Amino acid sequence: MAVFTAGIGQAIESRARAATGRTLGGWLVACALTGIAPAALAQAKGATASDGFPIRPIRLMVPFAPGGPTDFIARVVAGRLADRLGQPVVVDNRAGASGNIAIQTVAKAVPDGHTLLFSSSNLVSNPLLSATPPFDPVRDFAPISYVAVSPNIVFVHPSVPAKNAAELVALIRAQPGKFSFGTPGAGTTPHIACEALRLAAGVDLQHVPYNGAAPVVSAVLGNQIPIGCTALPPTVSHVKSGALRAIAVTSARRSAVLTDVPTLVESGFPSVIADNMQALLAPARTPQSVVRRLNAEVKAILSEPDVRDRLLAVGFDLHASTPEVLARIVREETERYGKTIRAAGIKVEQ
Repeated sequence: MAVFTAGIGQAIESRARAATGRTLGGWLVACALTGIAPAALAQAKGATASDGFPIRPIRLMVPFAPGGPTDFIARVVAGRLADRLGQPVVVDNRAGASGNIAIQTVAKAVPDGHTLLFSSSNLVSNPLLSATPPFDPVRDFAPISYVAVSPNIVFVHPSVPAKNAAELVALIRAQPGKFSFGTPGAGTTPHIACEALRLAAGVDLQHVPYNGAAPVVSAVLGNQIPIGCTALPPTVSHVKSGALRAIAVTSARRSAVLTDVPTLVESGFPSVIADNMQALLAPARTPQSVVRRLNAEVKAILSEPDVRDRLLAVGFDLHASTPEVLARIVREETERYGKTIRAAGIKVEQ
């Protein structure tokens, strides 16, 4: 159907331009003459041409509530992208259904570059958590650029008498059934990371899902729950102030912003590596000219010193990439997260 629509769209657009020029009136005349709805013609046009992109405001969908790490970096990029493209870039937070509402909205959007997705690794993990995946991260999206990566971090309230991963594991083993850990939600990458740690350590640790990273941090700060696992950026300031104690990060290497915090690999758990991807994507079949334009703009934005300083300060490691590299990373993360999800038996109602 997409190929058919694109083909007739090109023919219709040619007729409309010959008769009426590139005007809204001519576009509507073409729709009336052919009996095709304006939305269908718009989709056909979006799939085949990108003249003058962008021609209207861009909606940037974020599958999390405001205040979290993905929202933070998305807003930084959106502001600069608007300046460079000459059109508003509106951040639209849709946190429902583990982020699937936002992701599916973009997957079904007109592929003309005016609806984009700024997602973390939940783009990869969510389909793995369902018996009937709501979308395919490879088939349904056109990768634009990897933007940044940040580790997850395991942290505790200062009243917890554990200074490192070994001490925390020993404490949990000594009091089975007592300890729980909070994450931004079931099936999120911090949840998967801490499940990987639980499996590797062989401990009894209960999961408490929250609706986003900010509520987890607040809960541990308030000593409502002893252990938290989130992406790094929301915790950095609290760790530096001493309000939270960092146990370990889940990356292969230490974070540049918390160099004294060891990795779980260093702490005796070499299999527990789980970073948070931050990436920009468009609907599948978005014209390559639009994809390349957006890719170039992202690379330029991430090279700006003040943008780099602002994002590095909160724990992001910046990684602009080609669309092809992002596509490869999506495939690799699908395999890596899939192993933990299957081993832990993680399922989410979506």
